[in-house]
Amino acid sequence: MSQETEHVQCLIIGSGPAGYTAAIYAARADLKPVLYTGIVPGGQLTQTTDVENFPGYAEGIMGPEMMEDFRKQAERFGTEIRFGYVTSVDFSGPPHTVVIDEHKTITADTVIIATGASAKWLGLESEQKYNGFGVSACAVCDGFFFKGEEVAIVGAGDTAAEEATYLAKLCSKVHMLVRRDEFRASKAMQNRVLNTHNIEIHYNTETKEIVGNGQNVTGIRVYNNKTTEESVINVSGFFVAIGHKPNTDIFKGWLDMDETGYLITKPGTAMTNIEGVFACGDAQDKIYRQAVTAAGTGCMAALEAERYLAEKEFAETE
Repeated sequence: MSQETEHVQCLIIGSGPAGYTAAIYAARADLKPVLYTGIVPGGQLTQTTDVENFPGYAEGIMGPEMMEDFRKQAERFGTEIRFGYVTSVDFSGPPHTVVIDEHKTITADTVIIATGASAKWLGLESEQKYNGFGVSACAVCDGFFFKGEEVAIVGAGDTAAEEATYLAKLCSKVHMLVRRDEFRASKAMQNRVLNTHNIEIHYNTETKEIVGNGQNVTGIRVYNNKTTEESVINVSGFFVAIGHKPNTDIFKGWLDMDETGYLITKPGTAMTNIEGVFACGDAQDKIYRQAVTAAGTGCMAALEAERYLAEKEFAETE
C-alpha cells in the first residue's frame, strides 16, 4: 500500500520528445503538469549520437543534448519533472490513480502516456559497445551518415525490407542478413528488395560479432547457420531491424492495444479508450517512430487534455 498521496491536474508518464512536448503545452495551458521520467530520462534519443533531421537544429545536435533542451523548456513553463517509475495504474476514475516506485500514489484528472518503445537488439556485447558509433536501430535516423558506404542490416520483416531499400538509396551497398532461408516480409516488400540492385541478401546468416577499431564499426563477423561457415563482411554501419517493443505492459487490462502492445488511439487524436487518458509518441506509433512525429502527438495529447478539462469544468458549472 502506498503511503503518500497527491492530486494533480495533468500527469505525464515518460520523458522523450512526446512527453516533454506534452509538458510544454500543458504547462503553458496552466495545467501544472507533473512529469515522471521513467527509467531512461530522455528515452531512446539519449542513446543516439547525432540528430540531424529535427527541425530547428541547423547544425544537428547530440541526442542527449537535445533532450536536455526539451527538459529545460518544459521546466521553464512550470512543469515539475521528477525521477520515478510507474509501477501500477488504476484507470477506473476519474480521477485516475497511478502508483510511482510502489510507494507514492498520484491521482490525476488527466494522464498523458509517453512511455515510448524500446528497440529489440541481438544481445551482442559488441553491439552495445558500438551503439551510436556505427550500430543503429533506425535507418531513417542514421542512414545519412553512411552515404556512399557499405552497410549491413539484420531482419526479415517489412520494417527491415523498408529500411534496406531506404539505405540502398544512400549507400553503395546494403548487406541484408536473413536468419532463415526466406523473408517474413510481405510479397510486395520482398519484391522491392529483390529488385534493388545494390542489396545483397545473405540467407541463413546470423551475426556473431560487430567488428570495430575501438571507435567505429569496420565490419561484422557472421556465420551460416546451415554450413556453420564464418566470414567477415566489411561495413561501416550495422542496422538492427528486428522490431520494437512498446513500453506499455503496465497498461494491459486498462487500455486497448494491438497484438504487439502498441496503444490504440482514436484516429486523428491522442485519445485512448479511457476518458481522460491520452497516449502519444512511440507507445502508440509503430509506423513513423521519429522524434518529430512523437513531439507532434505530444502536442496533440496536451491540447486534448486541456480541452477535456475545460469541457468537464463547463459541464460541472451548468
